[in-house]
Amino acid sequence: MSPSRRSVALLGATGSIGVQTLDVLRHESERFELVSVSGGEQLSELAAIVSEFNVRRVAVKSVEHRATLSELVAHDVSIVVGDEGLDELASGADVVVNAVLGFAGLPVTLGALRAGKRLALANKESLVAAAPLVAPVRDTPGAQLVPIDSEHCAIHQCLASSPARPGYPDVRRLLLTASGGPFRGWSIERLRGATKADALRHPTWSMGAKITVDSSTLMNKGLEVLEAAVLFGIDAARVDVVVHPESIVHSLVEYVDGSVLAQLSRPDMRLPIAYCLGLPERLPLHWGDLDFTSSMALTFEPPDLEAFPALSLAYEAARLAGAAPAWLSAANEVAVEAFLADAISWRDIVALVASTMDHYVADPMTSLASLYENDAAARRWARASLQN
Repeated sequence: MSPSRRSVALLGATGSIGVQTLDVLRHESERFELVSVSGGEQLSELAAIVSEFNVRRVAVKSVEHRATLSELVAHDVSIVVGDEGLDELASGADVVVNAVLGFAGLPVTLGALRAGKRLALANKESLVAAAPLVAPVRDTPGAQLVPIDSEHCAIHQCLASSPARPGYPDVRRLLLTASGGPFRGWSIERLRGATKADALRHPTWSMGAKITVDSSTLMNKGLEVLEAAVLFGIDAARVDVVVHPESIVHSLVEYVDGSVLAQLSRPDMRLPIAYCLGLPERLPLHWGDLDFTSSMALTFEPPDLEAFPALSLAYEAARLAGAAPAWLSAANEVAVEAFLADAISWRDIVALVASTMDHYVADPMTSLASLYENDAAARRWARASLQN
C-alpha cells in the first residue's frame, strides 16, 4: 500500500451504510485502500466486494459462511469467524467503519478503540447499549470516535469551533433534527392502520429496513439522543429533537449567548462518510451541494410525543442510566424484528418496548458480562411478551 493512502476496514459492508462507503472509496481510490470487510448473509455481494477491491481479510458469521465464501472468491483471502474475527479486523486498519447492524456491532466499537484507531461509527446501538464500557477505551492513545450518523456528524462539525472542555459549558443545548419519518402529521387514529409498506416508505433517506422502521416510530431519534449525550459528554436533558421535514439542516448547536450553528447539505449519507474518512481534510466531493440561488424553505416543528412515545422512553432510559439504554436497544431490536416478520402491528412496536422496560431492575453495568446478561434479559422479556 502507498504510504500516502489510508487503510480502511469496512465492517458491515453489504448494508446501506456499507454500500455508500464503498461508493466513497471508489471515488477516492488514491486516498484510501480497503483492506478488510465483513458482511452478514449476503455472501455473493460480499464476494463481489472482496473481488472488486482485492480485499485480503474478511470476517463472516460462521464456519459454514467461511466455506461458502472461500468458494466464491478467486484470490487468496484470510477469512475469520464471529465476534473474535470482527475484533481482529477492527484493529488492523487506520480507519474502521462500523456499519454492523444492531448490538452485534459492539466488538467492532471496542476493538477499534482499544487498538487506538479512528472509529467511524454508524452503529448507534453498540454505543448506546455499552456506554459505560466504551468510555474507558475512548481514552486509548490514538483512539478517535467520529460519528457517521448525519445528525451527530453535523454536531461534530458545529462543535469544532468550541473549546473541547468537559460538558461543553458554553453550549446551552444540542438540537437533533428529524425528518418526521413516513408518518409525520398522522393522527393517532390513522397510525392504528399503519402497515409495513407505509413504515418502510421513508420520505427522504434510503436506509436499511431496521433503521427505516426506527425512523417511523422516532425510536431512531431516541437512540440518537442517548448517543449524542455519550459522544459529546452532555446530559441528555440538554439534547432536544426538532422535526425538520426538508432534511437540509442536519443538526444544530445552541450556545449560551443565543447563537446557533447549523450544518446544512443535501441529504446524502456519503457526505458524513467522506467527512469521517477524510478528517482533518475535507474531500472535494459534491454530494451535499446546495443551490442557494433557488428558493429554499426550512421549516421546524416539535415532535408529537403523544403519537410517537418512543422518544419519551429514550429520555427515561437516559435518566435511569446504567443498563437501561441497553434494555431499550435490545427490546427495540426484538420488536422491530417481529414487526418486519408480520408478527406484530406497527403500534405494537413501542408498546412492546415499554412493557419490556417495566421489568428493568437498576444495574450500573460495569462489565461486559453484565452487559450481555442485561441484553439477554431484555430480549427474554420482549420475546415473552410476544407470546402473550
